[in-house]
Amino acid sequence: MRDPESSLTTERLALRRWTADDLELYHALSSDPEVMRYTGGVRTREQSAELLRERTLEYYEQHPGLGSWATIERATGACVGMHLLNHIRGESYIQVGYLLFPQYWGRGYATEMCVRVLRYGFAELGLPRIAAITELPHVASQRVLLKAGLRRDGERSFAHPTYASAGPMAWFEREAADWLAERPA
Repeated sequence: MRDPESSLTTERLALRRWTADDLELYHALSSDPEVMRYTGGVRTREQSAELLRERTLEYYEQHPGLGSWATIERATGACVGMHLLNHIRGESYIQVGYLLFPQYWGRGYATEMCVRVLRYGFAELGLPRIAAITELPHVASQRVLLKAGLRRDGERSFAHPTYASAGPMAWFEREAADWLAERPA
C-alpha cells in the first residue's frame, strides 16, 4: 500500500495529513457556521482539539491507510478543507466525506477529490464497499456523492451521539467492482 499522501492527488488538489500544529486551521473549518450547518454544528476550540487528536491523529495509527486529510489547492498551497475515508462512528462501515471552506464551494473540488479518494479506497486499499451519509436537507452534498459515483440507498439512523440528533440520514454506498467498472483508470 502506498502512503496516502503520495497517492491522493488530482490535477488541482492534494491531500496531506493533519498535524497537531494544524489546530487553528482545523478549528477554523470546524467552527465555521456555513461549513458545519449539516454536520452537527460549530465546535469550540476545545472540541476541535479533541476531535483532531482522537478522531484524526490517533486514527492514523489505529487504521493505517484511512483517515481525514487536509485538502490543499496545488496551485496556491491553500487549504480548501478536508476529505476523509474513515469509519462511520460506532459502525463498521467505511465512509467517504468532505468539508470545504465556503470560498471554495462551486469549483468542483469536493467531487474531484471524492472520486480520487474512492479510487484509492477501492483500488489501492481493496475495500469491498464504501458508504457516505448526509443530513437529509443537505442536497448539495448529496449531488456531490451522486456525481462521484455512489448510489442513494434510502435513509438510516445511527445511535452514535455524533449522528443521533440528526435523525434519519441519507445513505449512499457502492460496491468496489461496480464503481471500478464504471470508472476504469
